[in-house]
Amino acid sequence: MSAPFWSSEPDELLRVGPDFRLRSVDPGSKPGTDADREAGRAELARASEELRELQQKLFAQSRTGARDRLLVVLQAMDAAGKGGIVNHVFGALEPYGLALAAFKAPSAEEREHDFLWRVEPRVPGPGVIGVFDRSHYEDVIVQRVRSLAPPEEIERRYEAIAEFERRIADDGVRIVKIMLHISPEEQAERLLARLDEPEKHWKYDPGDVDERLRWAEYMEAFQAAIDRTNAPHAPWFVVPADAKWYARVAVQRIVLSELHGIDPRWPAGDFDPEEQRSRVERTLDLRWP
Repeated sequence: MSAPFWSSEPDELLRVGPDFRLRSVDPGSKPGTDADREAGRAELARASEELRELQQKLFAQSRTGARDRLLVVLQAMDAAGKGGIVNHVFGALEPYGLALAAFKAPSAEEREHDFLWRVEPRVPGPGVIGVFDRSHYEDVIVQRVRSLAPPEEIERRYEAIAEFERRIADDGVRIVKIMLHISPEEQAERLLARLDEPEKHWKYDPGDVDERLRWAEYMEAFQAAIDRTNAPHAPWFVVPADAKWYARVAVQRIVLSELHGIDPRWPAGDFDPEEQRSRVERTLDLRWP
């Protein structure tokens, strides 16, 4: 019998607690497991079946009025692996119960409204797993670093985010906020790899180099956002992301833990199965044309 993949639960190890400091997290570490890449890939495939079944139960119970849903927020520096998480973790799910939203720089219309205006409609409905590839946190991280909003507005936004997340949590949204924590050295390798392969040039943005030069400021902005918005109903998790395979399997495990916390159940039918079986059997001779 093979040893379990996880020696300790990443849901506990990676959850932000009191006195958390981002600088204390090693982006190259793999908390909770001593496994290698191949074992990680095998675990990702194995647990995908469990994840899919929980998703189906979550969606099914919403048909009978349950309001539970899950919102996964992914935030990170460029090239940290958000797209890989979406593809390899959430790509295994049924599309009817999955809602993906990617938040880029706000459009002219979006800038005419409050920063949460474009986010509110993308909150997942009952029974759905929603994934934000970037999110409302862009408005207190990027805009803080680039001085696109004054300090007093950034402060207001922290409070607005806390109120928004409390409100949707009270309506049945289970919130998981994940920072994929990559080192500047690993990011440089990934950016160079994009330049080495013409088919990946579309992923490269020259502006990423400018953002790298402000790395310390970005880490301060992440720390402030985590400090101001971490809450029991909307916890932050900081996932070391230098090893792509580890980040994927760790995020998958965190999502599984949250779904088990919801504990979705197959709903009972509002009909007599034997009566309906008889009705179907009476139509077995039906032919067309």
